[in-house]
Amino acid sequence: MNTSTIHSLARPEVTPLPPYNAGLSSDAVRTRYGVTDIARLASNENPYGPSPAVGRALVDLAARAGTYPDANCTALRAAIAERTGARPGEVVIGNGSEDILQMLCQALLSPGDRVLTQRPAFGLHEIYPRMMGAQVELLALTPELGFDVDAWCAALARGPKVVMLANPSNPVGCMFDADDFARLLAAVPGGTLLVVDEAYYEYARLAPGYPDVLAMLRARQVADEGRSPWIVLRTFSKAWGLAGLRVGYGIASDEALVQLLDRVRTPFNVNLAAQAAALAAWGDEAFMAQAVARTVQQREVLAAQLRALAASVLPGLRVAPSAANFLFVDLARPNGPVNEALLARGIIVKPWKEPGFETFIRVSVGTDEDNARFVQALAEIAGGQG
Repeated sequence: MNTSTIHSLARPEVTPLPPYNAGLSSDAVRTRYGVTDIARLASNENPYGPSPAVGRALVDLAARAGTYPDANCTALRAAIAERTGARPGEVVIGNGSEDILQMLCQALLSPGDRVLTQRPAFGLHEIYPRMMGAQVELLALTPELGFDVDAWCAALARGPKVVMLANPSNPVGCMFDADDFARLLAAVPGGTLLVVDEAYYEYARLAPGYPDVLAMLRARQVADEGRSPWIVLRTFSKAWGLAGLRVGYGIASDEALVQLLDRVRTPFNVNLAAQAAALAAWGDEAFMAQAVARTVQQREVLAAQLRALAASVLPGLRVAPSAANFLFVDLARPNGPVNEALLARGIIVKPWKEPGFETFIRVSVGTDEDNARFVQALAEIAGGQG
């Protein structure tokens, strides 16, 4: 069967979708470029890994691999609910938070529905709605690479069905502070579902002015008698160091929303190892907090080092403000050749391919050693040393 025949079977919304850009694996870079020492600075992983408690939780898991996991993630939902002030029935667990994004789109969106999000966006905030035939409105950044609050409020007045808001933004790192988020909430019309993607919450909560989104949403919920539903998404992939096991969670305004998602959720969507690891990590918040504090400190050092390059070998370079564990960097030159030169040195970053952002890269904050290696390589590349 040829490609044209396969495409004729597809829904019309699917063929134009871009594949999600997950980047290159370490093994692929080793094979392609003949390097052995890899600095993984593309996927916003926690370079310090998970709590040692995770290893202990996984030790004897092989003996249980022949049985299905708890389909409802009962213990994990209860633990998350207790710490976040939710009821267990208001918590949904996914195979990564993107699994919950997909559930939301499958459960709520029909062809022609309107979705509001940011540009540049986390790819799946745009891909999943378009998969369902929805129309996606992408709001531009300010010239300073921040959120345009006025534009958001004006777009909300047009009554989108779903809003996908990443705070802080991925890939940019900018954030709505508490005052701006209050303005945003006041502009959300009744009947619009607000999806607040807080994948980088643990890092952002250290930033001055970062809003307590759950508290603000709950207060508004009382004031408007629940006419504006919402869900806050968070993940174990970043600060908790479990990217390889895929666990995300959502805290919803109402149990009815979680029950709706259960209609489209795949059975046993979170595997046995993932549930055990997430529960163990959740029980060692101190380990996570220490790694986050160190990363935030290193982020500021890395940003300063990059800005110093703008005064020497990379004129025009800009670093977007970031409340996350990465930096969005405008190189003021095409990112493709720079990315290739970095890969040849065993350094993986994420060059942005979205139209209008082809000079940007997103670089994760890694260890001191990897950060220094990246800055030195970028200086050498800009100076014409390959």
